[in-house]
Formats: sequence, C-alpha cells, structure tokens
Amino acid sequence: MNWSEIIVFIIYLLFMLGIGIFFFVKSKSGGEKTYFLGGRQMGPWVTALSAGASDMSAWVLMGLPTSIYALGMGQIWIPVGLAIGYTLSWIFEAPRLRRFSIVANDSITIPQYLTNRFLTSSKVLQILCAVVFLIAYTIYSASSLKACGTLFQTVIGIDATVAMYLAALVIVSYTFLGGFSAVCWTDFFQGMLIFGGMLIAPLVAMFMLDSSNTADVTSVVPDYWNALTNWQDIVSGLAWGLGYFGMPHIIIRFMSIRSQKEMKKSAVIGIIWTVFIVFFAAVIGVIGLMYLGYDQKTVDNSLVFITMVRKIFPGVISGILLSAVLAASMSTADSQLLSASSSFASDVYKPVFRKNKASDKEMLWVGRIVVLSVSIIALLIASNPASGSIMSLVTNAWGIFGASIGPSIILSLFWKRFNFKGAIAGIAVGAVADIAWMLMLTTTGETYNTMLFNTGIYELAPGFVCGMLAAVITTLITKAPSEEVEKLFDDAVKYAD
Repeated sequence: MNWSEIIVFIIYLLFMLGIGIFFFVKSKSGGEKTYFLGGRQMGPWVTALSAGASDMSAWVLMGLPTSIYALGMGQIWIPVGLAIGYTLSWIFEAPRLRRFSIVANDSITIPQYLTNRFLTSSKVLQILCAVVFLIAYTIYSASSLKACGTLFQTVIGIDATVAMYLAALVIVSYTFLGGFSAVCWTDFFQGMLIFGGMLIAPLVAMFMLDSSNTADVTSVVPDYWNALTNWQDIVSGLAWGLGYFGMPHIIIRFMSIRSQKEMKKSAVIGIIWTVFIVFFAAVIGVIGLMYLGYDQKTVDNSLVFITMVRKIFPGVISGILLSAVLAASMSTADSQLLSASSSFASDVYKPVFRKNKASDKEMLWVGRIVVLSVSIIALLIASNPASGSIMSLVTNAWGIFGASIGPSIILSLFWKRFNFKGAIAGIAVGAVADIAWMLMLTTTGETYNTMLFNTGIYELAPGFVCGMLAAVITTLITKAPSEEVEKLFDDAVKYAD
C-alpha cells in the first residue's frame, strides 16, 4: 500500500464531486434540456474532450493494451478501426446530427431525434431505443466499475467489490447532482489526465529499455510482430470503427455543441485526441511486454499499464498517472448513466406513462432514479466473477450499439427517402443479429479476450450489415415519407445558426 497514491486518489475523487455540486447549484433553475443536454451551450474544447473521454473508458488503458501485450500486432487493427471510425463520425455525422436534431423539434436525446425526424406520434421507436440503451449501457457501465475495482485492489489492497461500490458512489453522486454539464466538465479534465498518462508512461519505459532488460516478445507469441495474421483480424478490428456512428453517449455531444461554427474546431481537437489515445494504447501493450516480460496474472487482470507505472514512478507521480485509469472509467460510466437516464425519462416515462404532463422537476428526479437503478444493476454484473473481462464487456456493449443504432442514424441524416418503419427494422434487426452472432458464433476458448470467434469475425460487422440491409429493404417496400418529412430533411440540410 502506497499512501501517496491513496492521497492522490482521494483528492481526485473529491475534485470530481466538487464539479457535480457546483453544477447542481448552478443549474437549479434549469429544466430537462439543461440536465440532459447542457442547454446546448458546450464549447468546442469541452465538447471534443468530453466526447473522447466518454468513449475511452478503462478498456483503452487496461483491456486494449493487454490484448496487444498478450496476442500481438494482429490486434493493431482495433485502434486503426477506432481512429478511422471516429474521424469519419466527426467529419460526416456530427455537423448533420446537430442540425437535424434542432430542426426535428429541438430533440435532446437520440431516440427523440429519430422519432421527431419522421414527424410521428408513435412511441415505438423511442421505447425500442430505450430498451437497447438500458441493456447495453448496463453492460458497458459494468466494465468501467470492474476496472475501478481492479485498480483499487491492485493499488490499495482493498476488496475489489468494495472498491466498485466506492467508485460507483462518486460517479453516481456527481451525475445525479450536476447532469450533463457536470458530466462534460468532469470528462474534460479526465480527458486531459488520460492524455498525459498515456503519453508519459510508455515513453519513459521505452527510454529505460536496454539489451539487459528487454524481453524477447517472439518467445511469447512467435508471430508477434505480424499484423497481417489473417483477414478475420483485419475485418474485426476495422469493424470497431462502425460503433462510433451509433454510440449514443458520444454522438449526443455532437448535438450539444454551441454552434455550427464551432463544430470544425471541435472535430479537429477530438480527432487528434482520439488518434493519439488509440496509438499510445498500442504502444503501451508493446512496450509493456518488452519492459515487463510476459506474466499471466497481468493478462488475466489487464494490468499492463498499472504494473508499468508502479514499477517506474515514485508514489505521487504514479498516483497521478494511475488516476488516468480512474478517469477513463469514470468519464465513460457517467456518460453512459446519463444517456440511459435521459432515454428512459424523456423517451418512455414522459410520453408513455405521463402523457407529456410531467413537470421539469419530476423529470429531473425520474432521471436521477434511473441513474441510481442502472448503477446498482451494473454493480451486480461487475461483481460477478463470471461476467467476463473488462474488454469482453466493452466488446459486447459496443457491438450492440453499433449494429442497432448506427445504420438508422446514418440513413436518417443522408437518405431523404428513409422512413419510420425502416428505422424500426434497422434497430431491431441490427440488435438481434449482433446478439445472436455473439451467442451462437462466439468462443472464449483459451484466448485472452472474446474478440476471437469461431467465425473469426467480431459480431458488430455482421450485425451492422444486417441492420443496414433491414433498414434499406423495409424503407423501399413501404410507403415513402410524407412531404412534411421530406421538407424537414431539406430544412435540416440547409439549416444555419
């Protein structure tokens, strides 16, 4: 136990709570739009780093580096796919999504946007999305809480389950109090911390390498340096990039930015940040193996980054750098909890149970109750030893979102003929295809993570294709959208602040 590291962790957690309290006091006069979307007043730096930090959970510091550490450069296609997907989402999806969400009755959630986009009074699409959100976000949040448990158990020595509950208490507190603004600002600071941690640790370890302490990586994986191991690894890795087009807690940031003029600046910041992060995640895996040598416990618990930092740096510095793991976990969990909360409160509770009669105060408390409920279920999953690794939980949640939400979002922004029934079909078929592929064509075998399937293909790829085909075919065989819906599309394309 290193007391310097513990003190740094405590200061960091108190700082995060302070942000939540600040925005709770500041936003008391605000309503549903303020709590769930920050009143569309986010600046370019906060928007960009918040989008990136909410994406890069602890799996980018723990799961992904350990995957490359254990399996070799064949896994490099995951960060390549992520970099490409994130770049394309900022360039093509972000500007249109902000415009379309404003024109579509100033929508504040993704399900609300998809419903308003087609000017329908039906709540089927909103309820369907809410169900997908609650399932996927609960699994995703569990991965972040599990990472917090692993970190505290490794550094402080306390029971991992107790550590998960402590981390959940802090995350829920500032999300519960401050809403979207608190989440974005905590993500902003956490994004900078992640950036620093991932830059410093591998570079220092690399300079410390010499012939006397450099492990022979080919003794671990004979074909370690070969990135072209098979076509399945390439397809599966690149498929990760498809997830960005349907990841609600990331694309909701596109809707929150202050103006279209600031979109380009946010895009540049966000793309540079994310490309840097995924590149150094791979570097950590490679340098970690060369510096530490292979250790099965490190693989089983995804400890490459944590072990490397603690071996190199003294207490205070290691505490600061290890706070990056805590930051990555919290920055994603808070965004997921808020997205699940906003989806249920705004898209199910208000229109279905309250027939749009709920007050702003009532909506805020419903949202907060959902945050608490999802957290409890995620804790139960994370504390179950059979729930899988951090990386496997992220893999499953990422696939569900990308395959179900992604195709319909893309088509709604770029295809004028796209209709309401096509959106329902795309989301439903994409989700079912992804889950079915995962359950029936997946094997954990003796490998480190569950991205290696019987088929060799990550479920997101076939799930996305099935969702896209279902959306397109259903749209073509059903009635075209009305003139009003087509006019909304034209108005959104031409919209300017």
